[in-house]
Amino acid sequence: MASNSYTVYLLECADGTFYTGVTTDMARRLREHNEGARGAKYTKARRPVKLVYQEVSASRSEAQKREYVLRILPRLEKKALISHTNP
Repeated sequence: MASNSYTVYLLECADGTFYTGVTTDMARRLREHNEGARGAKYTKARRPVKLVYQEVSASRSEAQKREYVLRILPRLEKKALISHTNP
């Protein structure tokens, strides 16, 4: 992935909750959430996490706006989005 692209992602935590984030390196960020000290505080207590959805945005601003939209979606709508993209 080019360094100027941003990935908006949804993780499913071990307790069934979802976490939404933005990164420029999805593989590194997923490792950090599952293993590293740099994972989000929310996911550290809910490991392991798995990547269930991702989309690429052209700019950081666009990615952060999309992250907000996904973050406030009701749980059922997040599940529908995930199942629609992962048949």
